[in-house]
Amino acid sequence: QCLLSGSWQSDTSCRMVVSTLDKDNRFSGFYLPGPAADGSELLTSSLEGSQQDTGLVPHPTFSFIINWRLRETAQTTVFLGQCYVDSSGEETLHALWLLREAADSPAEAWKATR
Repeated sequence: QCLLSGSWQSDTSCRMVVSTLDKDNRFSGFYLPGPAADGSELLTSSLEGSQQDTGLVPHPTFSFIINWRLRETAQTTVFLGQCYVDSSGEETLHALWLLREAADSPAEAWKATR
């Protein structure tokens, strides 16, 4: 089926909770990050996204954006991926992400994207 609604957990202990998809296959929810590598405090942050119509494709693609709630800096991450269902009915998400943090100037922008 590959419906994103529900709770998902990553290999790095991040958790995502997604609301029911609306009639346009859009969803919202929240993201609970795992421990930060740099020791900064990460707070639960809201997410917004959309998924392909599962009636059109068996393994739909999806995307969502998170505007992180952080104390020290502004960061936004976009995720782009696809949902797969294995032979036992287990749903798995495979995604790539791109993180952008605020830069102090255009000269610093080159190092603000990971």
